[in-house]
Amino acid sequence: EMFELIGTDPVAAASIGQVYKARLLSNGELVAIKIQRPKCEEIIALDLYILRWWSNALWNRVTALLNRDIDFSSIIDDFGELIYREIDYVAEAANAQRFNELYSGVTDVFVPKVYSELTTSKVLTMEWVDGFRLTDIEMLEAYNLDRKKLVDTLVQCSLRQILDNGFFHADPHGGNLLACEDGRLCYLDFGMMSYAAAKQRNGFLLAVVHIINRDWGELARLYVKLGFIPEDQDLRPIELALEDALPDVLSASINELNFKNVVSKLGDIFYTYPFSLPPFYIAIIRCLGVLEGLAIQVDPSSRIISKAYPFIASRVLTDPQDELQEAFRRLAFTSDGHIRWSRLESLLEEAKESEDYDVSIALDLLSDYLISDDGEQLLNDLADQLVEGADSLGSETISYVVDASRSLLTNDDAGVAKALQSLQSTIENANAEEADTSVEGVSKEIRESLTKALPEPTPSMQRFARIALLLGARGSRTDPSKFVPLVRKLSQEPRVQRITSEVVARLGERALSRTLRAAFGLPPPEFEDEGSSEAKVATASD
Repeated sequence: EMFELIGTDPVAAASIGQVYKARLLSNGELVAIKIQRPKCEEIIALDLYILRWWSNALWNRVTALLNRDIDFSSIIDDFGELIYREIDYVAEAANAQRFNELYSGVTDVFVPKVYSELTTSKVLTMEWVDGFRLTDIEMLEAYNLDRKKLVDTLVQCSLRQILDNGFFHADPHGGNLLACEDGRLCYLDFGMMSYAAAKQRNGFLLAVVHIINRDWGELARLYVKLGFIPEDQDLRPIELALEDALPDVLSASINELNFKNVVSKLGDIFYTYPFSLPPFYIAIIRCLGVLEGLAIQVDPSSRIISKAYPFIASRVLTDPQDELQEAFRRLAFTSDGHIRWSRLESLLEEAKESEDYDVSIALDLLSDYLISDDGEQLLNDLADQLVEGADSLGSETISYVVDASRSLLTNDDAGVAKALQSLQSTIENANAEEADTSVEGVSKEIRESLTKALPEPTPSMQRFARIALLLGARGSRTDPSKFVPLVRKLSQEPRVQRITSEVVARLGERALSRTLRAAFGLPPPEFEDEGSSEAKVATASD
């Protein structure tokens, strides 16, 4: 004998098996033993045979008459494969071990140990875990556990499963999750797992980006690329259907956006037009739908799309894969290359809430775009904004910016690092807990540290102040020395050198003009920007 049962009744039961609590006779450790019900495999085989017979005899013919390309036999085969994997407890043990290897390092996530030597195809032995369901509000309060934190851990771990590695728990309902007494989230039951390849999960993320941008044509073409729609299908009716269905759902704020409503609207379109959804996509939709339902039960104010946005923002800012860099460009830039300032600020604001976000990686990828042929317009926009913003602060600030710009063309790494350290110090002081971190507060801090009497920043400078705060947040991942290679890379790029020289020249001309007009008692000059792109930038920032 290997076990000593603790009680004769099962502690949990489902359609396929029952779970008992036991103690190992060899060392006294507590374990959970899942035992499969008798003749389970035979019953499932008969049910699948009947379903498949009816699919060939009737259902496939009905869909053919309706001119719909739905292969029910294939659907039943996929379902059967999933069920047979679920009743093989050796496969479930392997799933649990792989899940543990990939995700046990996620903060506040716990995966119980598998006893492989005590596991067969019909008996699964795992470490016993004391805990309670996430929906047991009374016990959560008794142990003073933070419901919102548990939901956030669940959502962030699920997003990492789906979008980072592709190997994900496809059935995260309340019965398969426990809140441990120490506040960790424990995953149970690894029979129903799914996998999405990199192309598939990046496509899913791109679909989210197209929906946010209301780019229905690109969304329809993405569905063709993913194999959801036949290549010869007329996409115009689908684009119109998407445009008609989704804006009502998306008019809500990101905090109120309901995943179920979005899926419901998309489902109507999937049914009306000849979509053929692969199993991985259905598994992802089901997983996220179950997640939101559970999250709302635990925390009624929770919305999975709102909680997912920081993770998505971090991914599009820092992942070098072509598909995700395309997603970033579509979010942050207009089709003609101008910056969507408000969107870029929103991405940076959301991304900093993700624990894996590294701003230096985001800036490195952005710099690669800056020095590419596609980044020419972005460089021009930045130059125009820098000249206009610096000029608005007066001649003393112009002199400072001119000197700083010239330093970028030197080879003094120590000087660059010192300048970055000084800039970060100013930003960190503004970021201190006791400081006023509003735009007005930051502007006041900068003014007082410079001359005590500088004019109010322009809207462009206020925008830069907000973005500077987001790029200069304190923490180990924002060590100023990490930015030195980035500055060196940009300063040695001929295109950046040219733009920097132009900025220096334009600021110098403005300073000279102001000085001469002041000497002769004339009013300050009004400049029409040489780049003539401010109007375009203003439009792109809407």
